[in-house]
Amino acid sequence: MATQEKPDQYGVVGHPVEHSWSPFIHGMFAKESEQNLVYRLYDIEPAEFRRETLRLLTSGIRGLNVTLPHKEAAAELVNVLTPRASRAQAVNTIMFRADSSLLGDNTDGVGLTRDLEGNLGLELAHKRILILGAGGATRGILAPLLERAPTALVIANRTIARAQALVAAFRDMGPISCCGFLEIEGPPYDLIVNATSASLQGTMPELPPGLVSEETVCYDLAYGRGHTPFTLWAKQLYAGRVCNGWGMLVEQAAEAFELWRGVRPNTHSVLEALSRKV
Repeated sequence: MATQEKPDQYGVVGHPVEHSWSPFIHGMFAKESEQNLVYRLYDIEPAEFRRETLRLLTSGIRGLNVTLPHKEAAAELVNVLTPRASRAQAVNTIMFRADSSLLGDNTDGVGLTRDLEGNLGLELAHKRILILGAGGATRGILAPLLERAPTALVIANRTIARAQALVAAFRDMGPISCCGFLEIEGPPYDLIVNATSASLQGTMPELPPGLVSEETVCYDLAYGRGHTPFTLWAKQLYAGRVCNGWGMLVEQAAEAFELWRGVRPNTHSVLEALSRKV
C-alpha cells in the first residue's frame, strides 16, 4: 500500500492572530490547485518573535505569513529581502529555502493595488491619496501606490516623526508628504486608506472635516464581519465607495502562495466564498 506524503507546513504569525482568515484562504488555494499542505495560526508575542519564529522555521515549516505587529521585525530576521521588501523594510511573507536561508518578501502593496485596480476597477494615476497611519502596513503599500503616479500622497499619523521617516525613505518615488491627524487639509481626497490599528482597537483618530466627498473611495486595510470604525466614519460622511481589506487579504495571500508553491491560485472563487461567510 502506498503511503501518502506528509503535507508541507505553512502558517501565519501575529499577535493577536485568532481572527485571521488566512487558514481558510490558503486551504482553498491548496484544494483548487491540488497542493498538499496545511496552514496554521501561531500567536507569538513581540518579545518572543525572533526566537519562536526561528524555532518554527527550523522545525520543518516551509513558509510563514507575518501580520501585526511583527512585519518590521521580520525584515530584520530574514537573510535576504526581495526588492519590494527591501524598499518597505517590512516583511509579510517568509520562505524557508533549500539552502536553509530565509527569504523575506512583502506582498501587501501588490495585494492592495491588485484589489483596487483589478477587483474594484479604480484608476490611481493623477489621484490624491491619503494614508492614515505610518507603521509596517503603510511601509508595505507606499511603493506600489507611488508607482501609479498619484498627484499627491499624504501620510497622516499621531506621531509625526514616524511619518517623516517614511517621507524621507520614499521621497525619490513621487509627491509624498506628511502631517498629524488634525493637520490634514482638504480638498477631499480621491482615495483614503486606513492603515492604523484603530479598527482592531475599536476606535478612530480624530480627523478634521472636508476630507471626504461623494467621489471619495475609503479603504480600510483591516477586515472583519460588519463595519469597522473607519468604514462607519466614511459612510456617515457619504463617501462614494467604502471597502474593507478582504480583497487585499486574498490578493496578497495569492502572491505569497505563488512564491511558496510556484502556482498562481484563483482569487475570485475565494473572494466569492468569503462574501458568503461575512
